[in-house]
Amino acid sequence: MTLAIETRGLAKSYGDVLAVDGIDLAVPRGQFFGLLGPNGSGKTSTVHMLSTLVRPTRGSASVAGHDVCRNPVAVRARIGVVFQELALDNTLSVAENLRFAGLLNHLAPADIESRGRELLALFGLEERRDHPVGALSGGQRRALDIARGLIHRPEVLFLDEPTIGLDVPNRRRIWRHIERLRAEERITVLLTTHYLEEAADCEQVAFMRQGRIVRSGDPGALIRQLGHWIIEVEGSDAAALEQLLAPRLGHCIVDGERLSFRHEDDDLAPVLSLQRELGARITGLSWRRPNLNDVFLWINEKGLWEALPQPETAIR
Repeated sequence: MTLAIETRGLAKSYGDVLAVDGIDLAVPRGQFFGLLGPNGSGKTSTVHMLSTLVRPTRGSASVAGHDVCRNPVAVRARIGVVFQELALDNTLSVAENLRFAGLLNHLAPADIESRGRELLALFGLEERRDHPVGALSGGQRRALDIARGLIHRPEVLFLDEPTIGLDVPNRRRIWRHIERLRAEERITVLLTTHYLEEAADCEQVAFMRQGRIVRSGDPGALIRQLGHWIIEVEGSDAAALEQLLAPRLGHCIVDGERLSFRHEDDDLAPVLSLQRELGARITGLSWRRPNLNDVFLWINEKGLWEALPQPETAIR
């Protein structure tokens, strides 16, 4: 298996702050990989090291077959990076921004022109070709920013919170573009996000917390570990409800007046009986299929995830 990204004991400190604490990654070429976690968990610092913007404090990392410390120029020539902040010039047109990015990557003018046409078509920006960036919508600017990172046909694309600040329709539109990109370009994509639903299509994910990878694996397998249903019970006295229901439904996550339980069986009859038995003590009862947000919550609830069966596949 050829790896696009490999790290061993990768760490980064800023003074006394340990932002990334010895992580190991192995991302095969062509994979869609998600690095997930809350703000401040170390995701962006990891991308900065992998893209040669900052030097690791310790450990090693290679991207597209090149060491990020020993051969950073070779790494930069083979990667595209889309940061949280747009890297566009609002005074230039859409086409001029792509031309400028192409020149920075030492592309010939004819290659910039042909590649630019491909990318504008891919991201639905053909009609905006001669418009100034400042006249574009937020979603169009983000699409152009991703196209800018692809102008030189990189082997690895880093997407660091690519939809942050966008509304839901624009976020969905960007992800349709990225799906087309993956199908047509077949490049390795490393995504960082705290919108966990965006990582559902990743082939592998790794959850970060306080600079460490705390769980990794196939997202579908991780979701299946939680069981068939998430049961949500609401009541005015959450502590009393937890004491009453925990012996029957197991451990739960408490959020205000809401208690969330895992239900491993597809049979909901025991759950449906709760409303009849507890009456007014329950003000709300619902159930739904688990998702990656639930995985994140259970991972971060101390001791709860460790009690679950091990995932079917893992990259740790």
